Amino acid sequence: MRHRSSKIHLGRKPTHRKELVSQLATSLFLHEKIETTLAKAKALRPYAERLITLASEDSVSARRKADTKLSHKNAIKKLFEVIGPKYKERKGGYTSIRRTGTRAGDSGQKAVISLI
Repeated sequence: MRHRSSKIHLGRKPTHRKELVSQLATSLFLHEKIETTLAKAKALRPYAERLITLASEDSVSARRKADTKLSHKNAIKKLFEVIGPKYKERKGGYTSIRRTGTRAGDSGQKAVISLI
């Protein structure tokens, strides 16, 4: 039974799910807007927002923590030099999820997640 289980599993093992969300976050930070499924967008939102909050204070410690979460050096650089200072005064809610319809092949819900 799934009592009090709030994590979105996405039908994957924990290591695969962690890597998937990390790659989605990397793409989001590099492109500032990505289109994916609704479930993946909902799983990505808290992960990305924690990283943006971490990047609001540019320190060596924060960069090292972000380096463990993201694998792409350009994404980390953009996160700390562009995105973090942009949202420094904001208290949260850095992302927006908009539904865009269904996929033709399997009727999966599509969504666009973007930085506000």
